Amino acid sequence: ARSGAAMGEPLKYRTDFDKHVVMCNFERRGWERWDPRYDDDWHVFWASVSTIKQIFAPENGIRLGDHQIVNHFPNHYELTRKDLMVKNITRWRKACEKEAALEANGAGQSNGNFNNTGMSATELLPKLDFVPATFSLPSDYSLFVEEFRRRPDRTWIMKPVGKAQGKGIFLINKLTQIKKWSNGYAAKDPAQWKSAEERRAENEKTESYIVSRYVQDPLLIGGKKFDLRVYVVVTSYRPLRAFTSRLGFARFCSVSYSEVKADMDNPFVHLTNVAIQKRGDDYNESHGNKWPIHLLRLYLAGTRSEAVADELFRGINEAIIYSLKSVQNVIINDRRCFELYGYDLLIDERLKPWLIEVNASPSLTCTTEADRRLKDRVIRDTLAVAVPPGKLEAAAGGVSTTTAMSRLSRGGRSNSVGVSGDVYEKEWARTGGVPESVLGTMDVLIDETAVGVGDAVGRRSGTARRGRSVTRGVSR
Repeated sequence: ARSGAAMGEPLKYRTDFDKHVVMCNFERRGWERWDPRYDDDWHVFWASVSTIKQIFAPENGIRLGDHQIVNHFPNHYELTRKDLMVKNITRWRKACEKEAALEANGAGQSNGNFNNTGMSATELLPKLDFVPATFSLPSDYSLFVEEFRRRPDRTWIMKPVGKAQGKGIFLINKLTQIKKWSNGYAAKDPAQWKSAEERRAENEKTESYIVSRYVQDPLLIGGKKFDLRVYVVVTSYRPLRAFTSRLGFARFCSVSYSEVKADMDNPFVHLTNVAIQKRGDDYNESHGNKWPIHLLRLYLAGTRSEAVADELFRGINEAIIYSLKSVQNVIINDRRCFELYGYDLLIDERLKPWLIEVNASPSLTCTTEADRRLKDRVIRDTLAVAVPPGKLEAAAGGVSTTTAMSRLSRGGRSNSVGVSGDVYEKEWARTGGVPESVLGTMDVLIDETAVGVGDAVGRRSGTARRGRSVTRGVSR
C-alpha cells in the first residue's frame, strides 16, 4: 500500500454507496476516486454506519492516518439511536437538576456556567424539556404502564430502535394494543414471571422499541401535520463546533390530520416520513410534500408575528445545541471524523419545538429536482466546513503552509493534500471563526473555539454569546 500522496496530487475519495449528490461534489472539488489496489491510499471516506463500525472495531486493527477523514464519529449511535438519545438527554437533565438543587442551597459547583452553557443550572433546566416522555421497551415496561395509567387519555407512539423511514411505527391508546409489537408481551404481568433468567430470555426475543408520548396538538398548515428536517454538521465535540444548514425543509402528511380512533392506523395522517407518504394516493410528486424551511418561517412571521417566529427558531437552535451538549463528553472525539445529522423536530400548536429523533444517515435520495439541488448544496457545504482546503495532510508531500492558509481564507478549491490538520482550526479561532466564503449556506450554530474575537463572530442570525461558546441561528 502507498502512504499519503505526492506533492500536488488530488485528494482521493472513497465511498461504499453511490449517491449522485455525494459523487458529484467529490468530483466537483477535483478529487479522484480511490483505487482499490491501494487499500489505505484515500483521504475522504463517505461510509455507511456499518462500515464505520468495522473501521473502528479494535479487532480489525485499522488506524486512520492524519491525512484521512470519515463521515461518522466512532460511537455516533449515542445520539442517533432513539433509545440512547433519550437516555443521554435524560442523564444530562438529571445532572442539571442535581446542580440546580445545589444552587438553591447556595452550594452550586458550576459558577453560573453549567456544562459550558453560559447559564446556571437553574436558568438552563426549564429549557431542557424538548423531548416527549419516552420509555424503552421491554426494559421500562413497568414504568411505562405506571405512566400510561396515570394519564389514560393520552396517545402514545411506538417506534423500533433500529429501523428508519417509518418502518414498524404505530400509535396506541390502550395497553392491549402493544400486542402488535410482541405477541401478547403486554398481557403478561412481569411480576409473575418465574425468574430473572426467563425475563431476560423474553427480552432477547423481543425487538427493542421506544414508546413516546404522541404530540396530539401539532401545528397544522392547511389542516395537515408536518415535521422539520434540519441538517446539522458537527466537526468537533470537544470543543464543540456545529453548523446548521439554512436548506432544511418541512415534510407534510398528504391527508388532513385527525384524532379520531378510526384514523389511528392511517400512516398518511400521522407519519411524515417521505418513504411512507410517497405510497399514498394523495402524494404530490411535483414538490414531494416538502416546503423549504425559510418559507415556513415567512409563513409563521406573517400569520403569527416576526417575534413569535424568532422565538420558535431560537427554541429549535437550543434543542439542537443541548442535545449535542448531552453527548459532548460521551462521543469519542476523533479529529478525523465529522458528522452530517438529520434532525427531525415537531412543532406543536403553541409553537414549542419537540425533538423527535436524530438521523446518522439522513436520506440522500432525491424525490424532485428541487430536492436534488437542495441536497447537492447541503453536501457541498458540509464538505466545505468539514474538509476545508488545508485540513488534510499526507505522509509525504502537500501544499505549503502559505498556500493552505490562502485557501482557508478564500474557501478555495481543495485539489491536493494539505498541511497539518490543526492549521485551519488555529487560524479560524484566531481570525474569529469560519470565513463566510467557506460557510456557504451553513450557519455556525455553536463554536467553543472562537473565544474573545469580538464582532468578527457575529456575522449571521444575531449571534449570542454563551460563556465560552458562540451560537447562531438555524434560519433567517
